[in-house]
Amino acid sequence: MTQPPPPPPQQPPPGGGFGPPQDQPPQGPPPAGGPNLGKTPEPQPGYGYPQAPQAPQAPQTPPAPQTPPAPQTPPAPPAQQPQPGYGYPQAAPQPPQAPAGYGYPGQQPGPYGQPGQPGYGQQPGYGYPQATMPLQPQPGQPGQPGGGGKFNAQLAIIVAAVVAIALIIGGGVWYSSSKDDGKKDDTANSSGGTGGTDDGNGGTSPGGKEKAPADPASKVLFQIPAPEVKNDSSVVVSGSWLTDKAYVKSGIAEINGYDRDKGSKLWTIPLSGPVCQAGRQVTDDGLTAILYQPAMPTKAEPSHGCSQVALLDLDAGKKLWTKTAKTGDQLISFDNVTISGDTVAVGSTSGGAAFDVSGKLLWSPKPSDSCYDAGYGGGEKLVAVRKCGSYEQRQLHIQTIDPKSGKVISEYQMAEGIEYASIVSTNPLVVAADVGDSAGDGSGISDFFSIDNKTGKLRTRIAAPGKQYAARCEGVSRVESCSQLAVGNDRLYIPTEEHDGEGEYSQTNEIVSFDLATGKQTGQRADAGDGYTISPLRMDGGNLIAYKRPPYDKGGQIVSLDGGDLKQTKLLENPATEAVRDVEARMSPDYSELLFADGHLFMSRVFASKPSGSATEKEYLAVGFGTS
Repeated sequence: MTQPPPPPPQQPPPGGGFGPPQDQPPQGPPPAGGPNLGKTPEPQPGYGYPQAPQAPQAPQTPPAPQTPPAPQTPPAPPAQQPQPGYGYPQAAPQPPQAPAGYGYPGQQPGPYGQPGQPGYGQQPGYGYPQATMPLQPQPGQPGQPGGGGKFNAQLAIIVAAVVAIALIIGGGVWYSSSKDDGKKDDTANSSGGTGGTDDGNGGTSPGGKEKAPADPASKVLFQIPAPEVKNDSSVVVSGSWLTDKAYVKSGIAEINGYDRDKGSKLWTIPLSGPVCQAGRQVTDDGLTAILYQPAMPTKAEPSHGCSQVALLDLDAGKKLWTKTAKTGDQLISFDNVTISGDTVAVGSTSGGAAFDVSGKLLWSPKPSDSCYDAGYGGGEKLVAVRKCGSYEQRQLHIQTIDPKSGKVISEYQMAEGIEYASIVSTNPLVVAADVGDSAGDGSGISDFFSIDNKTGKLRTRIAAPGKQYAARCEGVSRVESCSQLAVGNDRLYIPTEEHDGEGEYSQTNEIVSFDLATGKQTGQRADAGDGYTISPLRMDGGNLIAYKRPPYDKGGQIVSLDGGDLKQTKLLENPATEAVRDVEARMSPDYSELLFADGHLFMSRVFASKPSGSATEKEYLAVGFGTS
């Protein structure tokens, strides 16, 4: 994780408790601009980590993002000193800082289109693929760096001088008495059950469904054109899902289903306004939830608030219902949405609400509440992040709740003063937080907390220094927003920050794992390989699926890491042609949505903006790859 520029002076907001919003949602991406292969654009200041909460404001449509220029081939930099081993706490690496560039809050990108830093994290300017040629494989094209990484300041100056590189880029209640004291060495293991899913074999478990094909070489299956944006603001198009039949992707005020192999449109769900948030969880019968605006933004009213909660049937391609909730006589503008079992839960600075899949209201904010549900994590269990107290005297309660009644099953109280927390996993329960704003890099993570679901007791606390590890969580208002990490086998899998590789200007990193019972590293380590950087995507049974961002002359890879020893099996490798690399370099896991299943990889953007390049340049909302 890299160090962001310092934020502007902040003024603490008025006291908290239930009532008017106290948290300021993260700002949108930087202004738009397209790649110009012959001109170096003016560098823009990076966006820092979200500021302290301010007075409530209606959500604003973010400005159009800057499209990064196509990467250039770097010259050989000066020889670098050998680096110590990575992936172990004893050897805390100190990677050099990347130069400031376009950034989604809290992130600094590196050269050649390689961001230094997920959702549901914040990310650098969303680079939208622009190619002047088809994305079908073209043999014999010259290599351009889609990889790269974090160079030191001296090297960055040399590279810029030689090739003019543009910097791109949630009665009868059991409450736990456990309470974190905020100490870094606090590791209190629960004696009331593990709360996890360890199979008793040291964390290993049966392998997943994804199998290696006879030939992992992929081809471009299809590309979805970027939607047309006429004004100068960018529009949220976040949200992508996979079903057995369809790849589903948000457009502008609509949700579309596409054939997974051909890209032909199967169905469309129209919406009255743009999507604000897309739930990550999908039920076994193909249901998911979204938040969207009640009308399209205009110049006079750039945002109408995110008051609309919808349940979607992804298999049928239908919107089953749309609901709203109020505090007093005012509609609530929600910040996050998730689903657990038959319950759709939404949170905000005005409190939380929930609906049954039939559309019945289960609960909503009470005027008498002195605390409020800022958000929820869904999936196997439903977990609320409940806020009490005023700014700088905040008390966060991590509550496992009954999804039907909202009754609290267990609760863990975090140390006073921790303003934000993110739900990494609900079973086993893992929470991420930036304790004392000590991460220092805008990632939203300084520590992970492993909590027993049944008792609410802290199992262990895992320190994850921002200079050493590269996972991130938005953490401000989007509680279920973490990326580049995974939980399985009662372990936490996170990537290290990039560091010098074996080549003269290569960068690389590793994935390591921590035991959620002890907080210690397991000794497992998966090396990305020289010039590659590796990021966890999701679990596949007991195995870990990861994406390997390639060096400048290779295609990206999807690998399966064995749950026992993290041995890698290649599942897919993209073409290394120039056009494909240019697109892939602008859809990294740092600031795009990546989905992989059954030999299919889908990469998509989360913002759409008015084109800034020439009429002949192609822009894509999503690209699909597949093996034979």
